[in-house]
Amino acid sequence: MAEVVEIPGYVAGAWAIDPVHSTVSFIIRHLMVSKVRGGFGSLEGEIVTGVDPLDSSVTAAIDMTLINTNNRQRDEHIRSADFFEVEKYPTSTFRSTAVRRDGEDFFLDGELTIKAVTRPVTFKLEVDGFAPDAHRKDPMAGARAGFSATTELNRSDFDVSFNSPIPGGGVALSEKVQITVEIEAALTSRVR
Repeated sequence: MAEVVEIPGYVAGAWAIDPVHSTVSFIIRHLMVSKVRGGFGSLEGEIVTGVDPLDSSVTAAIDMTLINTNNRQRDEHIRSADFFEVEKYPTSTFRSTAVRRDGEDFFLDGELTIKAVTRPVTFKLEVDGFAPDAHRKDPMAGARAGFSATTELNRSDFDVSFNSPIPGGGVALSEKVQITVEIEAALTSRVR
């Protein structure tokens, strides 16, 4: 018999990702000595929390044109064909294929599409909590849920392979990129 997953305050239903209170950020090693951090200004989508949390799903879209690394020249370069080619591929998407548990940890498996290249990815998932009627003065705001997820990608797997050698050996950018997603979502309908 499968163990029932219990999460305090859990609400089964459909949730709209709140783009104002949600972020996608990344860290990549630069010149083999430091790390560059950046993020994307828009994340939208839907989370469906199943009666059994392991039957939940996520779909999301990221506006790749809104990249921000706190350096306008670098941001423009990242938008170019050397990296994300945002004029041709302005949006990246994620669609979950499974939620699973390993001990106390949750994992979210899915398919990530960047530049029309789709690859399987696994995020380590944290359920940050559920807040019923988070804004009591605004009944439209209703219940909220929070989730965090992290993964590491090889950017070349998504045809984001620009690099340049540095004097003395090595390259300007690592192949590995750490991704962190912080989501706040608003309940749009409950599962009864």
